[in-house]
Amino acid sequence: MNFDFSEDQRRLQAEVRRVLADYSTSPNVRAVLEGRTLYCAETWRQLAALGALGVALPEAQGGVGLGLLELCLVAEEAGRALAAVPLLSSVYLAAEALRRAGSPAQQALWLPRLASGEVIGTAALAAAAHRISTAPPPCRVGDALTGTLHALPDGMAAEICVVLAGGELALVELNGPGVTRQALSSLDPSRPLARIEFAAAPATWLPGDGAATARAVTLGAATLLAFEQIGGAEAALYMARDYVLQRRAFGRVVGGFQAVKHKLADIYTKLELARAHAYFAAWALASDAPELPRAAAAARVAATAAYTLAAEEGLHLHGGIGFTWEMDCHLHLRRARWLGQIIGNEHLWRDALATALIEEAA
Repeated sequence: MNFDFSEDQRRLQAEVRRVLADYSTSPNVRAVLEGRTLYCAETWRQLAALGALGVALPEAQGGVGLGLLELCLVAEEAGRALAAVPLLSSVYLAAEALRRAGSPAQQALWLPRLASGEVIGTAALAAAAHRISTAPPPCRVGDALTGTLHALPDGMAAEICVVLAGGELALVELNGPGVTRQALSSLDPSRPLARIEFAAAPATWLPGDGAATARAVTLGAATLLAFEQIGGAEAALYMARDYVLQRRAFGRVVGGFQAVKHKLADIYTKLELARAHAYFAAWALASDAPELPRAAAAARVAATAAYTLAAEEGLHLHGGIGFTWEMDCHLHLRRARWLGQIIGNEHLWRDALATALIEEAA
């Protein structure tokens, strides 16, 4: 049985890689990193023109009509290119929540605009992940929302936000009344965060079981983030490999030293282990298999470990120059740390994996 992606899917991946190679360049990423813009608008426009933002949405809702497997490949290339765009918040979370649980009117209004990149969305689907103080979490008061969200990805750029409040999902327009936003500092400013305060902010409510939808969307986002981490880890590995193959010390290429080879081999081993877990999670996600909770958690844990190792050792293999601002090593280290914390850190997902295994055994 062939568990790899199809030839057509690989062609889509190659086209996304080409677009990102042209537009998600180091200067563009650094422009966001240095606070000159909230995200790379040109990269976002090019991904929208390619159809990558709506690849998993039905054609009737403004998408391309492919699926989540193809979105996994888009995520991998975004990670490889360090894309400074709101894919997580707008595509993995907001659009997916609306696709799964939005009313026909809500889907018709927002999904085509999310797929075209005209509107940026974000979502807070796990209250604990967005609370770092004693401020009250969002709650429903009539048809409005009151409370606070912390560390919300792309909260300054987004125009709509899907919020889990008391087991229900609310859709809030962030440019509307009753909403206050404040930019937060982040280890990776190329993926900015914000604090959002709702004070009787008008909201529309998504039908159905909000908690179940939030859980399903979060598991999907964990799988997609694992692919982003794999793309980033592979880029960091190849960056380190290329450097040690041209850097010379003591009259020979640094890459010829056994200790250097061992470090590269360790990164490669972690990377391929994470890839295997991510492929299993992608299959479970696309087929809505009962193994998804276990598969997504395992992929998230393995990919976090792989990207962290690749970013740290890749920087070390560059020697002293790797610690300078001019090199791109710190971009991968920042992104690895950021991806490893958002929607729950490695320890949380280890607990989720253990819980899933215990439930299956029972």
